[in-house]
Amino acid sequence: MELRGEVKTVIFRSEDTGYTVLDMRVETSIFTVVGIFPPVSEGQNIRVEGKFQTKTVYGRQFFADKIYLSAPSKVEGIKRFLGSGLIHGLGPVTAEAIVDRFGVKSLEMMKYPMELSKVRGISLRRATEFGMEYTKIMRMQDSIVFLQELGISINLALKIYRVYEDKTEDFVRKNPYMLVDDIDGVGFATADRIAGELGIAKDSDYRISAGVIHVLKEGASRGGHTYLPENELFTAVFDLLRLDSDNPDERIKDNVEDMVLFGDIVRYDTGEHSAIALKSNFRTEESIARRLITLQARTADFRVDVKDAVKRFEEEAGFTLHPNQVEAVREAVENGVQIVTGGPGTGKTTIVKCILHLFKNLGQRVALCAPTGRAAKRLSEATGEEAKTIHRLLDLDYKDGQGCFTYNDQTRLPVDVVIVDEMSMVDEYAFNALVKAINNGARLVLVGDKDQLASVGAGNVLGDLIGCGRFPVSYLTQIYRQSEDSHIIPNAHKINNGEMPTMDNRSRDFFFEEKGSAEEIARTTIDLVTKRLPNYLNVRPEEIQVLCPMKRGAAGIYNLNRYLQNALNPASKEKKEFRCGEFVFREGDKVMQMQNNYQQEWTQTVGFRVERGMGVYNGDIGVIESINMQIMQFIVRFDDDKVAIYQYADAEQLALAYAVTIHKSQGSEFDAVVIALDANYMLQSRNLLYTAVTRAKKLVVIAGSKATVGRMVKNNETAKRYSLLVNLIDDEVSGKHQR
Repeated sequence: MELRGEVKTVIFRSEDTGYTVLDMRVETSIFTVVGIFPPVSEGQNIRVEGKFQTKTVYGRQFFADKIYLSAPSKVEGIKRFLGSGLIHGLGPVTAEAIVDRFGVKSLEMMKYPMELSKVRGISLRRATEFGMEYTKIMRMQDSIVFLQELGISINLALKIYRVYEDKTEDFVRKNPYMLVDDIDGVGFATADRIAGELGIAKDSDYRISAGVIHVLKEGASRGGHTYLPENELFTAVFDLLRLDSDNPDERIKDNVEDMVLFGDIVRYDTGEHSAIALKSNFRTEESIARRLITLQARTADFRVDVKDAVKRFEEEAGFTLHPNQVEAVREAVENGVQIVTGGPGTGKTTIVKCILHLFKNLGQRVALCAPTGRAAKRLSEATGEEAKTIHRLLDLDYKDGQGCFTYNDQTRLPVDVVIVDEMSMVDEYAFNALVKAINNGARLVLVGDKDQLASVGAGNVLGDLIGCGRFPVSYLTQIYRQSEDSHIIPNAHKINNGEMPTMDNRSRDFFFEEKGSAEEIARTTIDLVTKRLPNYLNVRPEEIQVLCPMKRGAAGIYNLNRYLQNALNPASKEKKEFRCGEFVFREGDKVMQMQNNYQQEWTQTVGFRVERGMGVYNGDIGVIESINMQIMQFIVRFDDDKVAIYQYADAEQLALAYAVTIHKSQGSEFDAVVIALDANYMLQSRNLLYTAVTRAKKLVVIAGSKATVGRMVKNNETAKRYSLLVNLIDDEVSGKHQR
């Protein structure tokens, strides 16, 4: 639907977000229009596209998706436009004086300071300032119109203009693919569509180079790869671009050669194939390799009787450590880098507590950290000592539009020992930032389960560090933490060993619901969460976490989240809500952050002190506390009591979290877990099921078929991750440095 008219009154405007509420005159009627606008003033001609909606609080409003502004043409409109305050320092009195002198040509005269300065009360300096500001506003509005005509939303158009300003149209026309790197929220598909609208050739060098970068980035974000074999890269780029040229393969190869020559990407010979990596990924893994070898070589030496220290710990703790646990503690004392790996119940936390006890008694400063807030909170509870996320330990800050860490290779952490828990979750970017900030001579202890799924982010850090053979690894196999009537831990180890778990429903904490179709699995899952398990466990339904292998399908997270949202947090007049794409977010909804946002500000109340910080991370879970529909903001309180304010435009960073994928559950523990195991999921692997089961502390229910469980248990193949860390560690040790 379209409305054409004039801006009567600007009721509200946020300069930060562009969110605007205004009254619009359409012939003899007045309508309230809401949307994201460029700077707008009273008197301007306006055309908006969108639809009417009626809200309980604010009544009937027109929600604009597209906005087209033009300068007023009538004297009264020009007077109100100039006097609206849009141009700093130009008020109603001065506006009237300008219009009295120039009439309908007033806006044209704004471009000519010498003429404008002839108006009484306007100096040449002020006339110049007025003209510059007016020209800037007009160029912005013209740029927004240009971008909207390319099918770009007003919200995204404003983001683009804030980056390129007056050069917006020139830059976008020349190379729209630069938007992918420069503008958050623009992907290759959007840039490619814009390029098509602008008539850019399909075999343009800009397009091919952007396609290469896109394929490498997709490999990192979707597959966790830090590089791709050159032949796989060529195939993927060809499939993506579908070039019209006579020799598409040669065009792609030539562009790759140029990109390698100019340093945009890196070629590396692995011995098996030629690897092509993004420069940032290659430099990150290279940095990790160099720093770890340095830490291992420069370990500060001090004498300590480990057996005696362990004995004192055992006396305080009231139990005896297994010999391989004692050996793990000794390795941590003697080495600069030490890895401890084992499944659930094998004593990893006990070793952390013992190492912590030993080093603190030696007067060493110890830092505990984990990749997520939930994992850090669990580590704090288990050890009785403060644990932080890696980002918080490094003190993430945001200056001049760039995220940076206070602690880095220039300003090192003031600690002697760093212990990282849930290491399987740590990707190459976070790990690189951490190891660069550790002092020479300090010790690094990495604790994790090698059989968990690899990190959501790029890299295979824990697996590579174990596999390279350059650092001592303590393997924990003895199970300590279990009770006779508990099957969670024993079944997890059975799955990991390729054995079928016990599913006779005779235990108190491990149950199986035999269901064939995806629809049956979905119905059973919803019944378990909303009715059966809350009564059995005496918990709220929101505390039960549903895990799924897949996103789509009847038993995928999208469908289950809709049903669970309607059942557990139904719509009502008392709860505000808003739509983001195909999903609705409502006050009281359980949500998960789906990507790292280093700029997101938060507050946290600790006792009587309010702390402030930045950074909300992939996998953080919280609840929408409130929604302000008037200014299009909502507040999320996360599990660690951090409170963050989001704009509606940022809602794409979040997803409903009544059901989440198994991959996204890594590093988290929940009292109760329901695993909706749809047989249609393609990648039915052992470590996927193992990871899901090990997320539960008190109860596991699997809804699916025994045949599906059996296939997953037998399939020990894990998704291949291409990474260069092992090669680069070998290069560092041998003194060989490839470029």
